[in-house]
Amino acid sequence: MNKVASNCSAESPFLFFDFELEKMPQANRRNRRISSTSTSASATSIIVITTTLLLSFSLPMTESAIGVNWGSVSSHKLKPSTVVDLLKDNKIQKVKLFDADPDALVALMRSGIQVMVGIPNEMLATLSSSTAASDLWVRQNVSRYLVKGGADIRYIAVGNEPFLTSYAGQFQSYVVPALLNLQQSLAKANLAGYVKLVVPCNADAYESSLPSQGAFRPELTQIMTQLVSFLNSNGSPFIVNIYPFLSLYGNSDFPEDYAFFEGTSHPVTDGPNVYSNAFDGNFDTLVAALSKLGYGQMPIVIGEVGWPTDGTISANLTAARTFNQGLINHVLSNKGTPLRPGAPSMDIYLFSLLDEGAKSILPGNFERHWGIFSFDGQAKYPLNLGLGNKVLKNARNVQYLPSRWCVANPSQDLSDVANHIKLACSVADCTTLNYGGSCNGIGAKGNISYAFNSYYQLQMQNEKSCNFDGLGMVTFLDPSVGECRFPVGVTNTNSSGFRTHNRWSVICFLLVWFFIM
Repeated sequence: MNKVASNCSAESPFLFFDFELEKMPQANRRNRRISSTSTSASATSIIVITTTLLLSFSLPMTESAIGVNWGSVSSHKLKPSTVVDLLKDNKIQKVKLFDADPDALVALMRSGIQVMVGIPNEMLATLSSSTAASDLWVRQNVSRYLVKGGADIRYIAVGNEPFLTSYAGQFQSYVVPALLNLQQSLAKANLAGYVKLVVPCNADAYESSLPSQGAFRPELTQIMTQLVSFLNSNGSPFIVNIYPFLSLYGNSDFPEDYAFFEGTSHPVTDGPNVYSNAFDGNFDTLVAALSKLGYGQMPIVIGEVGWPTDGTISANLTAARTFNQGLINHVLSNKGTPLRPGAPSMDIYLFSLLDEGAKSILPGNFERHWGIFSFDGQAKYPLNLGLGNKVLKNARNVQYLPSRWCVANPSQDLSDVANHIKLACSVADCTTLNYGGSCNGIGAKGNISYAFNSYYQLQMQNEKSCNFDGLGMVTFLDPSVGECRFPVGVTNTNSSGFRTHNRWSVICFLLVWFFIM
């Protein structure tokens, strides 16, 4: 969502930096609000700039690599083997998972793709309380796959944005103890030198009015000092998720062009440095925050960054392509940022690989549309990842349901259809019908048909699921209109998108651990 600011003065520099919206606990990943503190520039900021610049000169020259986030909260799941083939065809060599999904890890075996597996926040308390629990987790989710011809697991993400303000410190005290226990468990398995522990953080962990004044939130100073010390001691990078789109979505005064990489009419001047895009400003805010803790040279990985394509104003194909291509070109240029010239982030993981149609929409209707590919592995727009292919290659051998759709029956009185639409959209994904969505302008009858069809495809085209008390009918003519696509589902073994591996992996792990204890 891009919201245009017409005029931004020097008196309000805070409008341009550090605007990650906080994630609501109920959402799978994010529902962020503005968190920024406005302070005036001072002699202290000049010292910070100078110190950080001096530190940056000794940073090793690195070349960034492009990876992707592979989420699985989908109504129509592709087979994991199909997804891995999609990664390989597009020469993507790094993938980040949000759990340790065994199906995904088996599919990634022998692929040569480097993997980051995740530990859900809900497991941190257990892992922090017992080395027996961390030993068990490592055996079940790492050691068993890190064998000859296995999955190349390089990172373990301990929690996912556990310091979000909206979590009110719920997971905060568990992070470092869990890290220490897991590090011991990796050492026991002789994997400590190969697999690195990391903690993906949201950009609301730090705040500033200008990049050079970046600092971690006061209540996080102690734990962040412990965290970065641990990361530094074990050769791990700091992982941060940066979303200029959410800054734009959450702040009507945010200048639209500042979210992109094509220049801005609202540059931000910070001492000798001038910022023309929100990504660099946010990145350098983190650099300054790390410098304040004495770790100005710590490598940084972008764990999530991207732009959605549907569900609200400015979430569209053109904006997503412009942002993602600009980001990739910018990062792969190896120019770095003003506080880290010539030293860009180690890696960036685009969010995301595929649309996830069963995600919570509490943060916004765009949540289900972050993929550079649609749910069925078809490229949404041309994108050069800088990995050898000039455009994205589509998934191969996707098995679709028959080419038929459920639509509103034109011979019926549709005046009493509201409850049916409500039922269909409470189960299926109707977010494209909302204001700003790609199907928002197809008319009342079109809305009914879209809702009916979404439910029908989710039910694997079960004949009864298109009844709606006689208001629906099956057609063999594609009802898609312009950019509004009426999807056909894919065949798979787990078509119900409401069971997530996260939930079941947590339950199974806790049950096994309880039994052992």
